[in-house]
Amino acid sequence: MKTITVNRNVLSKNDEIAETIRADLTEKGIRMINFLGTPGSGKTTVLENVLADPAIDKSRIAVIEGDLFTDLDAQRMAEIGVRTVQLNTEGACHLEADMVQQGLAELDLEGVDTIVVDNIGNLVCTAAFQIGAHMRVCVASTTEGNDKPLKYPNMFRTADVVLLNKIDLLPYISFDVDKFIADVLSLNPNAEVYLCSAYKGEGLEPVVQIFAGV
Repeated sequence: MKTITVNRNVLSKNDEIAETIRADLTEKGIRMINFLGTPGSGKTTVLENVLADPAIDKSRIAVIEGDLFTDLDAQRMAEIGVRTVQLNTEGACHLEADMVQQGLAELDLEGVDTIVVDNIGNLVCTAAFQIGAHMRVCVASTTEGNDKPLKYPNMFRTADVVLLNKIDLLPYISFDVDKFIADVLSLNPNAEVYLCSAYKGEGLEPVVQIFAGV
């Protein structure tokens, strides 16, 4: 069977905007973290628990929530006292740089040094679209199967941190943790890989340290 790879540079305008965003935030001393993962990986729960940690000064954090239609995740962020803006794509499966630019314009960034973009759940398009972030954190979960790094390599190649969530379910499912980690590192030897259970609030210390700027 013949495989044809189609490569079109349709992202150049998006990348230009992303670079402008990154340069502007860098000048202001603000870093932006692109928080990525599949639907149901638990990335918003991870984010919720990390931001609720006593080591985090929530006044320094702002969140841009990406979703197709609802503001449910933004409500969760607001409930823990984090300034938040909601971006609804109304069907688009990823956030683009111009959308993030609009979100930034709506945020009060006084005193903020970290912006977290809780991107739409997707391992394909979200990996391809730059948004001006300084760091990419990918949340995967044990319930998705350990084949995801090899099936969606671009996401794992471009992630600075990979967080494997829902390890509390390992006794009940078939998931090869060693294979998952080996596959991630084969694609991205520089990736930091951590295991956690957001549901039980365990293993989140490395992400807390990232957000706290440690």
